[in-house]
Formats: sequence, structure tokens, C-alpha cells
Amino acid sequence: MNDVNSAKAIQPSDFLLGEEVALRLVVAADCGSTYESWLADPEVNKYLETRWMTQSQESIRSFVEAMLADPSCYLFAITDRRSGLHVGNIKLGPISACHGCADISYFIGDRACWGRGLATAAIGLVTDFGFQSLGLHRIQAGTYQSNVGSAIALERNGFRREGCWRSQLRVGDGWEDHLWFGMLRDEWLSRRPLGHPYSIR
Repeated sequence: MNDVNSAKAIQPSDFLLGEEVALRLVVAADCGSTYESWLADPEVNKYLETRWMTQSQESIRSFVEAMLADPSCYLFAITDRRSGLHVGNIKLGPISACHGCADISYFIGDRACWGRGLATAAIGLVTDFGFQSLGLHRIQAGTYQSNVGSAIALERNGFRREGCWRSQLRVGDGWEDHLWFGMLRDEWLSRRPLGHPYSIR
């Protein structure tokens, strides 16, 4: 596995190019009113941990700067190949150098893009990047039980449901199960002909 203490494997000027989406690192210029409005939208932030505190452009910028400085995390902007617009984010990390594994998390902030499979495409690109460019052994993701779309997006990319942490997550006035999905490097290698080939531009 590549050393996570070294420079990032992709720079802010680079793009991971897929068929439906292109991914690039989120930068300070992205931290404007549109990004802020996504995090304030109850429909968008329903499953985001950022919903527990008020977000501002300043807090968003601080987070983005921390992600850029952290070699164990990659915070990507999901851009729509049709329009070129930044429509959401997907994060890979933190990466465990000892265990060769990392979490992914994601959201589509532009509701006009919901239902188009952009999150599914972004998961495929990040998974390929993690295994191919970073040499990871395992990638994993957690979802709220009621976030059916997220589970489907993971399963379409070959992630397997591995476990359930019962009633771990608060939703409204109640509690919800936390479902966990994972993929191993060998499983990814077996899927590569069906994967999401990407190029770095």
C-alpha cells in the first residue's frame, strides 16, 4: 500500500474521469453559498452527521482546508460530466496505513441530480482509485437503515453487507440501525472487467 504519510496521490488540478461523473479534490473556491445551502437543506442533510451543528462558509472552508492538508483523507467534489457543475462530495478516508483500509462517505447536494446514479458512479470511481492508486486492502461504508438508495449504490458497486449495529443512529425522536458494507481487494480484482475504469487528467 502507498504510504499515507507521503504526498497525496492526486493533486487539486487533477480529475478522475468516469462516464457520468468526474472527481477532483474539493478546494476553498468550492466553499460558497451553494455548498452551504446543501448542508442546510433538511432533505440533503438527513443522513449527514454535519446536521447536528450549524454550518457556515467559514466552517466549511476550515473543514476543506483540513482535508487538503491530511494525507490520510481525500475529499472529492463530484462533478456532473453533462454540465461540469459540482453537485456533491465523496470522501475516502481516514486511511489506516497499518491495516490498509479506509471508509467512504458521500452525498449529492444538488437535488436536481438525484435519481441519476451519480452517487453510484462516484462510489465506483473512488473504489477504483483506492484499490488501484492507493493499493488499499479494504474499503468500507456505513449507512442508515432507511437510506435504501445508499445501500443500493454500494451493492451495485460490489460492496457486501457485512453487519448491523442495532439502534446506533438517532433519527428524529427514534433510533435506527447502522448497516455496514465492505469490499476487499480480491473482490474488486474479480470485478474489474465490470468496474468503472477511470483516467487521471
